[in-house]
Amino acid sequence: MITLTVKLYAQFRIGRFKEEQRDFSAPLSSRQLLGELGIAVDELGVLMVNGRHADVDMVLKDGDSVGIFPLVGGG
Repeated sequence: MITLTVKLYAQFRIGRFKEEQRDFSAPLSSRQLLGELGIAVDELGVLMVNGRHADVDMVLKDGDSVGIFPLVGGG
């Protein structure tokens, strides 16, 4: 079991949460975390783990803080 702090931004908060600590089964990749949260990888703009840009296939560790930002559109 690992405990993560998950922070969602912009429209990802709608119907979910802003910030939560959650327990997950280990091992867990960022991609699997997105699936658990119902967020499609193609909707992802930026993924931050412990304040650094991270790859979607990064394996998360106990105590990690994960920030999930959507794609930003506009013009």
